[in-house]
Amino acid sequence: MIGLIGGMSWESTVEYYRIMNELVKEKLGGWNSAEIILYSVNFEEIVRMQRAGEWGKLGEILGDIAVKLEEAGAKAVLICTNTMHKVADDVERRISIPLINIIDVTAEALKRDGVKRAGLLGTKFTMEDGFYQERMKRHGIEIIVPEKEEDRDAVHSIIFDELCLGIIKEESERRLRRIVSELKSAGAEGIILGCTELPLILKDPEFYDTTKLHAEAAVNFLLNG
Repeated sequence: MIGLIGGMSWESTVEYYRIMNELVKEKLGGWNSAEIILYSVNFEEIVRMQRAGEWGKLGEILGDIAVKLEEAGAKAVLICTNTMHKVADDVERRISIPLINIIDVTAEALKRDGVKRAGLLGTKFTMEDGFYQERMKRHGIEIIVPEKEEDRDAVHSIIFDELCLGIIKEESERRLRRIVSELKSAGAEGIILGCTELPLILKDPEFYDTTKLHAEAAVNFLLNG
């Protein structure tokens, strides 16, 4: 049984549910599906606290949810968003079961491909607050982000004002692809879609889809422990 902390946003949480069930069916066949407990939050409240910088409170809220999932029978927990891994250590300390960290999972994929320097797209919190870079550094991977603040602002806006609301715009995809091109010119050997909504608009297999990688790690744990 896997516990998911979702709803941040529900647009990407749907993808977790789909990918996990498809993988279990693919691996086991028949009518097999993933055993999942999902706690879906009200994203409006989470966004308000993010903007107010109330990260300690957010860590407590997600930690309480993780405890509830463990008490309900979950054997591992996933936080279904990159940004909220800013408080992942706080959540992990509250539970006695594993927290499958999206940054570690992504780092393992990068290492398998020999990537030492990766470009990161995500919310401004993810790109600018340093927690992603610090965790990746433990794996020997350097992270670079869009150099221009206006580009980081654009990625953040596309995520929150469009993708989290189910809006896909061609002009936004073109803007993201231009930013990706600049990251590659700056030396990025791989591009991390460091927001679980970004794979909804950038579907190229060359990108490191953190949603898919995280869901796959959950299924591997589910089937193999």
